[in-house]
Amino acid sequence: MQGPLSGIVVLDLSRALAGPHCAQMLGDLGAHVIKVEHPAGDESRGWGPPFVGPDHDISTYFLAANRNKRSIAVDMKSEEGRDLIERLVRQSDVLVENFRTGVLDRLGFSTERLQALNPRLVILSITGFGHDGPEGGRPGYDQIAQGEAGLMSLTGPSPDEPYRVGASIADLLAGIHGAYGVVAALYERERTGRGTVVRTSLLASVVGVHSYHGTAWTVGGAVPKAGGNHHASIAPYGAFRCADGMIQIAVASDGQWRKVAQLLDIDPEISKYATNRERFAHREELIAEMEKALAVHDREHWLAALREIGVPAGAIRSIDEVYAWDQVRSQGLIVTVDHPVLGEIELPGPPLRFDGRASDDGHVVPPGLGQDDDAVLDWLAERERRSP
Repeated sequence: MQGPLSGIVVLDLSRALAGPHCAQMLGDLGAHVIKVEHPAGDESRGWGPPFVGPDHDISTYFLAANRNKRSIAVDMKSEEGRDLIERLVRQSDVLVENFRTGVLDRLGFSTERLQALNPRLVILSITGFGHDGPEGGRPGYDQIAQGEAGLMSLTGPSPDEPYRVGASIADLLAGIHGAYGVVAALYERERTGRGTVVRTSLLASVVGVHSYHGTAWTVGGAVPKAGGNHHASIAPYGAFRCADGMIQIAVASDGQWRKVAQLLDIDPEISKYATNRERFAHREELIAEMEKALAVHDREHWLAALREIGVPAGAIRSIDEVYAWDQVRSQGLIVTVDHPVLGEIELPGPPLRFDGRASDDGHVVPPGLGQDDDAVLDWLAERERRSP
């Protein structure tokens, strides 16, 4: 891959999702990513269903987080394995790890030792609940973090039925936050000549996106609760039933409200609906009145009508519908790679585009376990030969 991070070498010691997602993002930006796996493989190689391939042994979960990487199998508990990691550390710009606190130290690669081996190394450490503090050593799993960080209390049909977010959002956010921390540290290194340690966690990444839910409590003294498919502060803003299903309507201003009210034959100036504050106070009544009007026609009718008056609205698509949508394809959000077993397959693509560079060019299929052992050793030997 070519990109803004071309020439940067990332040593990916992580497994499962948060760390691999981060390293994949760096690979999408052009970094050379070397994925170090235990000889038994990343745990996510065994996560499914679905499994695909002639023997049904290829995890689609693993395929989601490991494109644009090389894989080497290393037993880091062996002397030979530790020697290889030490050589790779010396030749890398970034190290990504998501071990539990203290594990990397016990393997002989404490932060101090890593920095001694390579003072320019940027180290990204992703943990479950932080590397220190009274609960710093806790293992981190996505759904546990969603609950502990308050996200489940905001999600679901009511405060009595907390739901997890359907995607592993704590893991994915930790990977995203880690990637932008790495890029910032690489930029800082240009000034200082030295690497630094970047730390994030599943807990930090979820709390970091509380946004207005956080300030509702810290400033307003109100505890936000789950409100189903409707916005916590704006009305009408959410999912509404019509004749053949549901659509979403987002009314963010009084001007937009007047357009919607006129479309649905509702008096926009009646006192209980005149402002967002009043509409929110009477939200259940407003939803019922809108759904009564929407029940007259199907989804396509209302989506077309709302589009014509300039009010944001949308369908609720299933995953297969999303990947069939021409708008998704036009944005480079699907990439095609040639898998040695599966043949040509499509993967979810990177969310960034850079002018003058096609977002679907040059992506490399997620690797088989240890498939690049020889290639990485050859590359490493050549790097060492050229090093001063």
